Amino acid sequence: MKGFKEFLLRGNVIDLAVAVVIGAAFTAIVTVIVNAIINPAIGAVFNASSLDDALKVDIPTVAGGKPATLMFGAVIGAVINFVIVAAVVYFALVLPVNHLKKVAFERVKNDEEQTPQDVPPTDVEVLLEIRDLLRSQNGVPAGGGAHVAPSTAPEGPGIGGTTKL
Repeated sequence: MKGFKEFLLRGNVIDLAVAVVIGAAFTAIVTVIVNAIINPAIGAVFNASSLDDALKVDIPTVAGGKPATLMFGAVIGAVINFVIVAAVVYFALVLPVNHLKKVAFERVKNDEEQTPQDVPPTDVEVLLEIRDLLRSQNGVPAGGGAHVAPSTAPEGPGIGGTTKL
């Protein structure tokens, strides 16, 4: 039971349920638009009360009885209905969400590229600054390298004259 509850409360399942409900609402609105406006307008062109009654083709049956009727107008109406629903979903939902995702991605990318100005220096940077300050106080140029000892330092046990302690 716990697993089923977790499944139902996942974000994807809830998003899917919302999408189905909104899709049904869009479909109802578009169906009314097609049936009340587009069907009569196209039906007027074909001398029919609606698109469902337009472009009917009767074909004979094998038994020779009542002919079968192909309803091309109904198919055209369904295609128009689909195109309108797809356009509404694309322009009202997909396009704005894609734009928002693009803006959010660019904002995150710009935030990653910019280094904060208030970042304290690392330990190594502080130590390098202290070393350079001490060298400048002792009269040694700052660019001498990390392992160069002052010329006044005593010589150590290394190779003669090269290692200073």
